[in-house]
Amino acid sequence: MDEVHHWVGSNGGPEFFQTLKRNVEKLAAVGSRWVTTTNAYNPLEDSVAQVIHESDMITQGFWLYDCIEGSIEPDEMRDEAKVRQALIEAYGDASWADIEGLTRTILYDRTTPDSTYLRFFCNRIAESSDGWMSKTEWDARADDEDPIKPGDQVALGFDGSIRGDSTGIVGVRLRDAKLFVIGVWERPEHAHDEWEVDVLAVEAAVHRAFETYRVAWMYADPPYWQEAIGRWSITHGDDTVFEFWTNKPTRMTQAVERFRTAAMVGDLKHAGDARLTRHVLNAVAREVPQGILIQKDSPRSKRKIDLAVCAVIAMEARADAIADGRMKLRRSRVVGF
Repeated sequence: MDEVHHWVGSNGGPEFFQTLKRNVEKLAAVGSRWVTTTNAYNPLEDSVAQVIHESDMITQGFWLYDCIEGSIEPDEMRDEAKVRQALIEAYGDASWADIEGLTRTILYDRTTPDSTYLRFFCNRIAESSDGWMSKTEWDARADDEDPIKPGDQVALGFDGSIRGDSTGIVGVRLRDAKLFVIGVWERPEHAHDEWEVDVLAVEAAVHRAFETYRVAWMYADPPYWQEAIGRWSITHGDDTVFEFWTNKPTRMTQAVERFRTAAMVGDLKHAGDARLTRHVLNAVAREVPQGILIQKDSPRSKRKIDLAVCAVIAMEARADAIADGRMKLRRSRVVGF
């Protein structure tokens, strides 16, 4: 199996790999073996190369993994001496490699991202440069202390679809900007063509959120869900449930910028939900005249980002709730005798 860093969910690579591997394993007693060759993978893509590298079969020594990496970090890619030495290390005894030419390319050809040079020239695992949030940055905001509890005052962000993309609801606690997932409905891998989001389940989750938490503000993206949002507004208050059109670039670029800034400086945290993490790391940055938006890596990509959108507009709902004076802190009373 070759180039397995390209075997990703959007092209069916992981499923194909599992089929091949199962058939080899069935015949292992009579000598069947499998071998893969690959370049370094992008850890945001969940490729077969990554699955193999992170497998316990590697750490336990049952599979042989061999790689020579160049000793260089992303912030050292403008250092000529370090670039040259990393290439010498990575290419080893490949005497045909044009080390000087590759060094010049890395230093001066800015048409290719440094992350690509790291992966394909230096054998270093590296995230794509167009990723909106790196795994290191996002993981740094994870917090498992002070969990979200019933009765906490929260704001909600909702992004909905019917058939294609996911539908999700993310909450954020007002007092400390801690994000958590209330619900997500994703199209199953092998769903039939008529599959649709369970609208009743989504509506039940919204009402349950209002019953469980003290919801100060809710923003909801209207496409496909305007009628439902209208009902939520009637039920829970038109001063609490509001539309938030994510297809308005000026407003959305400002929201995306505020969210990323809050993540970078530690003004938000999250509960470590794997679903939210996956959607945030799937998001790529797209520059528009108004600023930076987030989107999927391609229009037909199966790597969903809807919970990331929910989180962005939930943070906007929190900010507007606080600006409107709605944050209520519960104070405990201490009585002495």
